[in-house]
Amino acid sequence: MSPRFTLNKQDAKKILKGAAIAAGGAIATYLLQELPNVNFGQYTPLIVALASVLLNALLKFLADQKLARDSEVTIRPLRDDEIE
Repeated sequence: MSPRFTLNKQDAKKILKGAAIAAGGAIATYLLQELPNVNFGQYTPLIVALASVLLNALLKFLADQKLARDSEVTIRPLRDDEIE
């Protein structure tokens, strides 16, 4: 946690991540309301296929990021010279 009236990088990243999630939700809500009103005509099958591929790629990217982040964590006991 950051000291009072300051913001460290870790807390700033958490705030930005929360803002990105909120913005993503707002964009998804807007698109879900507007897409049924859009007529893609003969390109509808292509748009549906492309949207499916992009969504799958996004899910894979997010899953891989979580696995990569979790694999960077190493827990080990402290050595005597590391204890203050």
